[in-house]
Amino acid sequence: MAAVAAGPRLLPLLLLLLQLLVVAAAAASGVTYDHRSLVISGRRRLLISASIHYPRSVPAMWPKLVAEAKEGGADCIETYVFWNGHETAPGKYYFEDRFDLVQFARVVKDAGLFLMLRIGPFVAAEWNFGGVPAWLHYIPGTVFRTNNEPFKSHMKSFTTKIVDMMKEQRFFASQGGHIILAQIENEYGYYQQAYGAGGKAYAMWAGSMAQAQNTGVPWIMCQQYDVPDRVINTCNSFYCDQFKPNSPTQPKIWTENWPGWFQTFGESNPHRPPEDVAFSVARFFGKGGSVQNYYVYHGGTNFDRTAGGPFITTSYDYDAPIDEYGLRRLPKWAHLKELHQSIKLCEHSLLFGNSTLLSLGPQQEADVYTDHSGGCVAFLANIDSEKDRVVTFRNRQYDLPAWSVSILPDCKNVVFNTAKVRSQTLMVDMVPGTLQASKPDQWSIFTERIGVWDKNDFVRNEFVDHINTTKDSTDYLWHTTSFDVDRNYPSSGNHPVLNIDSKGHAVHAFLNNMLIGSAYGNGSESSFSAHMPINLKAGKNEIAILSMTVGLKSAGPYYEWVGAGLTSVNISGMKNGTTDLSSNNWAYKVGLEGEHYGLFKHDQGNNQRWRPQSQPPKHQPLTWYKVNVDVPQGDDPVGLDMQSMGKGLVWLNGNAIGRYWPRTSPTNDRCTTSCDYRGKFSPNKCRVGCGKPTQRWYHVPRSWFHPSGNTLVVFEEQGGDPTKITFSRRVATSVCSFVSENYPSIDLESWDKSISDDGRVAAKVQLSCPKGKNISSVKFASFGDPSGTCRSYQQGSCHHPDSVSVVEKACMNMNSCTVSLSDEGFGEDPCPGVTKTLAIEADCS
Repeated sequence: MAAVAAGPRLLPLLLLLLQLLVVAAAAASGVTYDHRSLVISGRRRLLISASIHYPRSVPAMWPKLVAEAKEGGADCIETYVFWNGHETAPGKYYFEDRFDLVQFARVVKDAGLFLMLRIGPFVAAEWNFGGVPAWLHYIPGTVFRTNNEPFKSHMKSFTTKIVDMMKEQRFFASQGGHIILAQIENEYGYYQQAYGAGGKAYAMWAGSMAQAQNTGVPWIMCQQYDVPDRVINTCNSFYCDQFKPNSPTQPKIWTENWPGWFQTFGESNPHRPPEDVAFSVARFFGKGGSVQNYYVYHGGTNFDRTAGGPFITTSYDYDAPIDEYGLRRLPKWAHLKELHQSIKLCEHSLLFGNSTLLSLGPQQEADVYTDHSGGCVAFLANIDSEKDRVVTFRNRQYDLPAWSVSILPDCKNVVFNTAKVRSQTLMVDMVPGTLQASKPDQWSIFTERIGVWDKNDFVRNEFVDHINTTKDSTDYLWHTTSFDVDRNYPSSGNHPVLNIDSKGHAVHAFLNNMLIGSAYGNGSESSFSAHMPINLKAGKNEIAILSMTVGLKSAGPYYEWVGAGLTSVNISGMKNGTTDLSSNNWAYKVGLEGEHYGLFKHDQGNNQRWRPQSQPPKHQPLTWYKVNVDVPQGDDPVGLDMQSMGKGLVWLNGNAIGRYWPRTSPTNDRCTTSCDYRGKFSPNKCRVGCGKPTQRWYHVPRSWFHPSGNTLVVFEEQGGDPTKITFSRRVATSVCSFVSENYPSIDLESWDKSISDDGRVAAKVQLSCPKGKNISSVKFASFGDPSGTCRSYQQGSCHHPDSVSVVEKACMNMNSCTVSLSDEGFGEDPCPGVTKTLAIEADCS
């Protein structure tokens, strides 16, 4: 009886034990954290992450992009989730083609990488409307990103939709999957104060709503200075080594390391030197960082358009691929790969060791980590932005260039220095081809009617807001009016000027069916004023103004209320003074005639509105062009060179390549011939491209081409020469390296910290052409004290005369080669006492 009576008492204990086992199993397969790092499946991890935003590429590219990020040392891929691409109307969802989030997540999982899912659903991201659907703005009573019930209701519904999709696929780490972090909201701390008490309440609500999703993985909020409990605050910046999360129990996470800073249309592009990127990453991990993500800027302006193909609407920097968005998008990405290998050699001590900060000089310091197993790691930093230093650490001397960090995985040997780029630089060129026509009668055109091309949509005696009128269904809104000029006009001395004020973003103005001028704002200030000299005729004159947006603003307090469109139109210089046309009868028409007929669609190639032309008209505004083209040869990435055109839109086989607008940046836009990596980077530093087009090549994914019968459609607004449009292939043509005797020479792949090189192993230059190509010529080689950068190396006062022949002997007709700075071919030291450098530039073919 006693044993039977004990049964009911044991049942609660058994249930409690079962619950504890379930919790333990979940913890073992899930993600927890402490102040040192994330703990994934019971293991502490240091993580390198790379951003690949899935809609900014196409599914055929995803496996290669992810593989290249992994090759560069990434453990994790980061992506936003783009709400306006997925919820096209309330409750109507789209998850196909480049918006196939599940497929993208599966590609990451199949590559063996973790995934950081930044759901937002506000993301900013230089993306149209910050990722929020335009339709949400028109739901009565809605205010974005504050304690507003309509906004919160839709935001919660979409967040839940995404979380449930990931749960269904068992993608969260708590389910044995690979999603280790999720983000709610994005950089709200920048703007919270502008929303007053509603901002604080909204931030707390967002964090609580996310926690209630029960994903089993931590939620993060970047740049959020008062995060709710159990939400991790993270850093976005050029430098995050001094960042501290809100709670001492949370790890130090860097969600956006900004390797570049792409400016607005019409401006030059700053480019952050790879030495400085490496410096910032080494400092971050040396100061106790645990997760670092490279956030490569995809957008060039605040006006990026989802429907227009935002992964190709902006300019591409001259040193980076036009179709790669992971680590390979960064200049000298192999230098960062070596950095990642070096950091992983230090992982155990960084995660489990005790840290000590030592002063080595006035601006030199060492972060030292020692663990119980005897491991020791040191990060020696020289934060002086001008002077190189020799420091003493543990009775050994170390050369520290200005603004650099040396990594010592054993507290003795330097395996990497952020300023000493020993990895090669692969140089690429855009090789122009021709627009190979598939048919003899290759060109067809359609000319837009100027002004209202059909029955007007409405008439007002005032100007309407452009965005509220078009609801972002099109870039274009026509305004037309007419007025009479006295028969005695013109009279001597009068010089009429058409004056237009606009909230943005651009206009083309027509007088009596002739284009008289164009005007634009820019990404930082979209409003503008335009003053266009005109020639009026006696009697009736007609003005047509095509107002244009180039996407919607993506961030800022109350950004959804920032409008666009005309605010004032008048004519000055008339005999009777200024004639104000603002309150005239203005007839409005939304969109273009060609858009209405869908001329860009692939099934509209035989539309009778197209008129065949043996030679297309040049420099004609408001013209649609259609041409049948062949596939560019080879398998290199393809860019469409639009330098000969003005502004407009382009499609291939019905796929939107996006807006083109090859505006030229000012020649005095603070560009420099060289860029000093030393010192803190800012968006105004290291500008390049002054006097050149801010956009030129637009990536065309090869998966968009058919074997034959490809149709290219271009809509030109201002006028250009379509016969000069070309496809260009992005081809790796040469390789360079610049290595000195005092550069780290340790092989990171096979390094054994039990063996000390004591600086006796000679530094080496390693060159490698892309697969299928060999080194065909040595354009430059100098062993001595050369200077300069790739493609502009110069001999110094010390130069070994056999430099070229030594390199040719080792490298000619080879896919890859190694040249040691102690190569016997160099023979006697040409200049004793001088630190030797070997600089090489070689062609690949």
